[in-house]
Amino acid sequence: MNKETLMEQMAKDSGMTKTAAGKVLDALTRTIISTLKKDDKVTLVGFGTFQVSKRAARNARNPQTGEIIKLKATKVPRFKAGKVLLDTIASGKPGKKSSAQ
Repeated sequence: MNKETLMEQMAKDSGMTKTAAGKVLDALTRTIISTLKKDDKVTLVGFGTFQVSKRAARNARNPQTGEIIKLKATKVPRFKAGKVLLDTIASGKPGKKSSAQ
């Protein structure tokens, strides 16, 4: 599923227009990104948690030349799936609708 089909599905499921669903999706992604930039985390109970992890500096090898290169320490985004999401995927059955609907 790409962004376009996700917006269409959101609009269909919520009864809002596709344009409104696109604005909601854009606002959600902007909010998650700005929160992660502040080294904070976003937890959606049952769905999962977005957070920033630190990756230590390390040596790697250039696969084309075999040369060893040094990679700097960096921050990377991580997602840890929540219990409801994990259980839904494992069972193959659709998940419960949220109480907000």
